[in-house]
Amino acid sequence: MFDEFVSRHPKGHILQTWEWGQVKAFTGWKPLPMVLERDGQVVGAILILKRRLPIPGLERSIFYAPRGPVIDVHDRELFAALITEVRKLARKHRAIFLKIDPDVPASDEEFVRLLRENGFKKTVTAEGFEGVQPTFVFRLDISPSEEELLGRMSSKTRYNIRLAVRKGVKVYPMETKEQLPVFYSILKETAERDNFLIRGYDYFSTIWDELVPQGLARFFLAEYEGKVIAGTLALKLGSKVWYSYGASSNQHRNVMPNYLLQWSMIRWAQQEGCTLYDFRGVSGELREDNPLYGLYRFKKGFGGEFVEFVGEWDKVFSPFFYWLWEWALPLYYRGTRWIIRWRKRGGRKQGHATYAE
Repeated sequence: MFDEFVSRHPKGHILQTWEWGQVKAFTGWKPLPMVLERDGQVVGAILILKRRLPIPGLERSIFYAPRGPVIDVHDRELFAALITEVRKLARKHRAIFLKIDPDVPASDEEFVRLLRENGFKKTVTAEGFEGVQPTFVFRLDISPSEEELLGRMSSKTRYNIRLAVRKGVKVYPMETKEQLPVFYSILKETAERDNFLIRGYDYFSTIWDELVPQGLARFFLAEYEGKVIAGTLALKLGSKVWYSYGASSNQHRNVMPNYLLQWSMIRWAQQEGCTLYDFRGVSGELREDNPLYGLYRFKKGFGGEFVEFVGEWDKVFSPFFYWLWEWALPLYYRGTRWIIRWRKRGGRKQGHATYAE
């Protein structure tokens, strides 16, 4: 009932599915799916992820609903009723606040007013691309024909797709989990080259176990001269597909496998009956000197629409502990780290105790 409603709702999102809750359970979150019914019919849903604060003696937790809730975002009565039920759940689990980052454009002023009316406050975990979920994305309507989609791309993007084909790059979906280590090894290579952190192998293994058999995810590989040189992960729900992870080897980047991978995933999404392809995060700063501008240019080249979401909003249930969460605890942790570094530099020489980070 929960996933069926989420999958067919216009605001349904893969991050609001029961299966995604199982993936996050692997990382320490407890999934709390909830539905709102009216006259025996489900009219709203929200997947809440709960995490207990790691502070001894403090029985408090936080709630997070990635890209939730799934509801008519302009129905004041329904939205207020859902938040009332969430408040009851928060009391039971001693939650300090609920964080949401809905799949709603920033231009939707009516929804922003609705958020404020229900006691939500705008907040920022980090700017734009670095937030819990990206504030800025590229989205492509893939309901037109392949010819039309190619025609809407930049000439460079079309050229690079055709170049990869001419060079003999082959793209295919992973059929067995035994191929997953190949994808992960290239992802590690990408992370080392581009200096970003990635999750451990077991996380992607969990994604395979929970999502792939249910048709909610698909891994793709690009091969050149018999060797895998790039890979991607696509998440799928209903009529929507999200490009989630991309990896590329340091070798043979000149044969443009990433362009052909994206085009192959778009064609696959069309064959699956999807109408929306989401390239996910890009930077909101569009200056050419931005280190992330190349990523923006790459995704923009496929002819999608640049979308800004409303961002992160918090519904506070415990003002005092929320204040601790926002201000006191970060200051405490920063101060503790400073003391640790100071003692590591000179503490031992002066006979002081030292602590391990």
